[in-house]
This record gives sequence, C-alpha cells and structure tokens, in this order.
Amino acid sequence: MDPTRAFVKNVRRVVIKVGTAVVTRDDGRLAVGRVGAIFEQLEGLNAQGFEIILVTSGAVGAGRQRLKYRRLVNSSFADLQKPQVELDGKACAAVGQNGLMALYDNLLSQLDITSSQILVTDNDFKSRDFRVQLSQTVNSLLALRSIPIFNENDAISTRRAPYADSSGIFWDNDSLAGLLALELKADLLVLLSDVDGLYSGPPSDPRSKLINTYIKEKHEGAITFGDKSRVGRGGMNAKVKAALNTACSGTPVIIASGFTADNITKVLNGERVGTLFHQDAHSWLPLTDVGSREMAVAARECSRKLQGLSSKDRAKILFDIAASLEANEGLIMVENDLDVAAAESAGYDRSLISRLALTPWKATLDSLISGLAKSIRTLAEMDEPVGQVLKRTELAEGLVLEKTSCPLGVLLVVFESRPDALAQIASLAIRSGNGLLLKGGKEAMRSNTILHKVITSSIPDTVGAKLIGLVTSREEISDLLKLDDVIDLVIPRGSNRLVSEIKNSTKIPVLGHADGICHIYVDKSANMDMAKRIVLDAKIDYPAACNAMETLLVHHDLSTNGELQKLVDELQLEGVTLYGGPKASSLLEIEEAPSFHHEYSSRACTVEIVSDVGAAIAHIHKNGRHVSNFHAHTDCIVADDNEVAEVFLHNVDSAAVFHNASTRFCDGARFGLGAEVGISTSRIHARGPVGVEGLLTTRWILRGSGQVVDGDKGVIYTHKDISLE
Repeated sequence: MDPTRAFVKNVRRVVIKVGTAVVTRDDGRLAVGRVGAIFEQLEGLNAQGFEIILVTSGAVGAGRQRLKYRRLVNSSFADLQKPQVELDGKACAAVGQNGLMALYDNLLSQLDITSSQILVTDNDFKSRDFRVQLSQTVNSLLALRSIPIFNENDAISTRRAPYADSSGIFWDNDSLAGLLALELKADLLVLLSDVDGLYSGPPSDPRSKLINTYIKEKHEGAITFGDKSRVGRGGMNAKVKAALNTACSGTPVIIASGFTADNITKVLNGERVGTLFHQDAHSWLPLTDVGSREMAVAARECSRKLQGLSSKDRAKILFDIAASLEANEGLIMVENDLDVAAAESAGYDRSLISRLALTPWKATLDSLISGLAKSIRTLAEMDEPVGQVLKRTELAEGLVLEKTSCPLGVLLVVFESRPDALAQIASLAIRSGNGLLLKGGKEAMRSNTILHKVITSSIPDTVGAKLIGLVTSREEISDLLKLDDVIDLVIPRGSNRLVSEIKNSTKIPVLGHADGICHIYVDKSANMDMAKRIVLDAKIDYPAACNAMETLLVHHDLSTNGELQKLVDELQLEGVTLYGGPKASSLLEIEEAPSFHHEYSSRACTVEIVSDVGAAIAHIHKNGRHVSNFHAHTDCIVADDNEVAEVFLHNVDSAAVFHNASTRFCDGARFGLGAEVGISTSRIHARGPVGVEGLLTTRWILRGSGQVVDGDKGVIYTHKDISLE
C-alpha cells in the first residue's frame, strides 16, 4: 500500500459524489451501464461493512433531455420555426430528479440494497436543528444498511443564480459533498469525475502527468484547470476547491475517474488511484513528492559525478558498502525476519519465502550478508571496467580511433522476493558507473528499505545518495516505463507475467528472462553415478532459483534397463514431487504434467522419455522459449559420448549450455563476475549471467590533428589496427 494511502485502513464511513458527466452519456441520456457498475461496487462495499453516503448530480441534465423530447413531441411545425427558449433549470431539476431516483432505486433494488432520498438546499444548513436532525436520520439509515442519496433541491433553491453563484454554505454538488463529509463525520470523500484525477496540464496532452497527491504549497498556482464540465455546472476547478476545503478541515478527499472499472473499490483497498487531498500532504513532500522523472534525472546526474571519480575512489565506495553491510548485519536481519514472518502469516508460497529470507544457501556459509560483502569486495578488486580501450585503429596518418567502454546510463531494475539482489545490483551499478532505480517486491519492503539505507549512506556527497533510487510503489512503475528519454535499460527479475507486462508497457529496451525452464538430458552413454549427482544437485541444491532443473529428459534405453527408475527413486527419496510427460507418466505411473513449460521453483519437476539427443534438442527448443525475444535459460547434457555431447552443445539454442555439470553453475558469482544483475535469455545486448560487462556499452573517441573530409580528396585511409599494449 502506498504510504500516502495508509489512512484508508481505518476508513469506515465514505461519502461518494458522482458528477453529471459520470451519470449521463454525451447525448444527455442516463448512462445506465456506468451507473450500474458503480452501484455494484457500492453493493460489495456495503456488504463489507462500509457506510456509504451517495451525493449525485444529473437531475438537471436528465430532466432537460426529457423535457426537450416532450416539447418536440407536443410542438407544431409553426412552433418549431420560432426561436427556442432555453428550458427553465428548476423545471428540469424537478422532472429529472424523479427519473434519476426511479433509476437508482430500481438498480439498487436489483442488488438487494435499500436506498433513501434526501433533497437539501443551502438555506437548510443555516438551521442548527436541521443539522442535528440530518445527522440522526443518516445514522439511522446507515445502521439499517440503507444508502442515503443526497442531491441539491435545485427546483426550490433560493440562490440568485444556482448555476453560477458560488456564495453561500455550498454552491454545487461537489461543495455539498464536502459539507456532508464534514457534517456527517465521514472518514473519506470520493469525488468521481470523467478524468483520472488532477493533471499537471490538459489530460489530453501526453506530456501531462497525473498528480497522485495534491500539495497546496507546490501545486497551487502552478497548474491550470480545463473547461467546466460538459454538462454539469462545475468542473475540475470546482472539485479542487471543494476538495481543498474538505481536506483542510480534516476529511481526506480523492478525485478519481468514475469511468474506470472498480475505481471505488481500488481506492478503499489503498491502491494509488486518482488525486489525493490530505491536510498532512505538505509533510509528505520529502517522502512522496519526488516524481518519477525527478528520481530518474537525479540518478543520471549522480551517475555522471560517479563516472568523474578515479577508479580507486569508485572502488572505495564498494569497499565501504561491504563494510557497512557487515556492520549493520543485525539490523538488516531484524527487518528481514519481520518480512519473512509477515509473508508466512499471509500464507505466501514456500518458494517465495525461501527467496525472501536472507539465510545462507549452504551451512558452510557464515551468513548471506558476509557472502554479499565478499562478492562486493570481489567487484571492487576487479580491473577497471569503465573507459577501457577495446580497440585502437589508425584511420589515416595522425588520425586515431578508439573504441572504449562506457556506462549505459540509468538502469531500472524491477525484482521480486530476493532482497539480496538489491545489494548485488546496486554494487554492479556503482562498479559500472550507472545510475540505478530499484523496485523490489512488497513482501520484502522492510528488507529492501534497510539495505537501500545502508548502501546509500556509504555513497559520498560528491556523488550523491540519489545515485540509487528506491521506488516504493508499484504504481510508480508505469510512470517510469514512460521515461525512455531518461532511463536507458529496464531489467525485470521475476515471473513470466512481470517480464511480459513490462515488455509490453515500454519503449525502453528490456533485458531479462522469462520462465527459467532448465533441462537436463541424460544420454544412454552417461555415467549414471555422475548423472545422479548432477540431477539431484540441479533440483534440490536451491529449488527456488531460476537455474534449478525443471525438466529431466532421459534416453529411451534408460527406461528399459532400470536406470530411469533408479533416478526417479533418488529424486523421490529427496522429497521431489514428479510429474510426467505422456510417455513417462504412463511408464512410471505418475501424474501427467499439465504443461512442459512450467517453472516449479520448488521440489518438483517434470520427467519425460526421448528417443535420442535429437529428440531432446527438439523438446528443449519447443518448450524452453515462451516470451518473444526471450529464449531458453540453461540446459545440460550428461553423456560420456563426446560426439553426442558436442551435437547437444552446438545445437541447443540456450543462454547457457553445459556438459556433465549442474545447471546451478549458471550464476554470476560462480562464473567469476563478482555478482549478477540477473540472467538474460534475450539476445540483445547481453546473454546469460549479466555482470559488469553487461551493464556497459561502447563509444568512439577520435583523435586527429586538423584533418577534414572534404570529399575524401586529401585523406589516405590506412585502417591499421594499433596494439593495445
């Protein structure tokens, strides 16, 4: 839940205002489908125990449409030739109110909800007795689970100009809703509009950004509002005025779209919907008002300062981070234990909890924190990766071209579950000179927060702690994915769904992998003792890892000589649940796997029988790839026949292909990269475990002595390679 929405946990009584643009269509007729969808949400909230008070506009618009039709039906041809006099607003209100409430009562009755109508005028609220009686009546209705529906009684309003006069206690249904929220002691006011909320500019302008939290000190006078409502008498200006008055008096307000499905439910679930007005919003400024663009721009500016440091100074930052992690291990583990306890209480899957816990994978490790510190020191001790001359060429006499390594710029990394990934990714970004934005899973919020604090506190002021930004809300991701002019690469680490959603939501290049469907093919020539060790290690060493075996393929001959059964027995002895392909499930009498493309991330795997190495390769190519441009992860052959092994190694199109070695070796630290930002199964621009080199690109530096092209008349090209020694 967004921290600025935390108050909704205590919300019980809600005033909801629906504007004319929400309850009517463009032609003036009532939007029955839209109103029905809103009422279905109210029915669900009412059943959950929320006290719902509805304020509705639309009577004047609905009445005008009906009276225009009636006047047309009753007019002679001669009448129609005369100038048409605008219909009286009070008459429209009287007619429309009847039809509006008839529709509301019918729709709510279908949902088994009792509604009640209360019409009020400005003058009513001048009476203290009226206010007391109003509160008592509403409390009685709410106690009976009835929904009171309020509207200004425009038919008998005594205000001089009801559609323009903004004097008095209230002046439209927005201000009426605000008044009722305060008068009836509501916990929240929701103003439904025809736009998603308050924008920094016209909502139709793609450069405009939704303002999630309105902060008067920042936004007042800095934004302009659009035209008045197409059918109502207010508009965004009126809503903001009513919202400010109500929020400053102590009742939070959210302006949101009434056109978006389930928006009311989302608001009360704490999701970041619409624009929030709150009397304490100014105090959130340092916490929440750093916009997505500002965060990304700050990371870029800090990364340029980082690149300006010497190699020794950049390495020192990593040494300091490693020391700080070790010094704060106790505090980090306390926060991680709280995350794990919360995940267990919430009933999360065991594989997720396993990835969440900062516990060592092997008993031989002192602790995972010390392991992280060691890998960060390994990175610090690496040869300087930035600014290295990769190639030097003499183009012509006195004209030398160099191809050099340089940072990508700003990285956005979205990862799930594993908080240790935050420390690895941050250290890789610093070593490669990149700015970084991180978004971890909500289940690791405490762990990620403390790790981010420990790491950024080690970054000197000459660079700036904003080099690494921590994104706290999932909703901010959509804003960040639009920043293709600031962010240079997105790296999603998580489920296939996460990767697919990000890939389909951005123009920024995406580097990552989808499901980690790792295969091991055991050939008929395999040493079976070796095969047993490799298969067991690949499955049970750390089942939640993306490089764990998910599918075991075995040569047909092993199913007839008893060796397959021995492998199966060993796996089951280790508590591995087996699912079979069509052939294996029948032979072994195990449940058939619903799909060959399934990442278990637990002590479970699929077994299938294949005729030979060619069939194994075909199976991997068919089932190892899922998302467009993301290919197979890691695949292994266990075989003593080297010719068969070479066929496998050269024909399997995976990010990593092994011979007689566990798939668990596919890891940045084990590959000697120090750490990894993730494992990429795409082809561009890195593949396999991505370390520092995968976070670098190249640029060209040309040194001359006054040469000009001039149609190449005076240049004699040599294109001679120059040694880098």
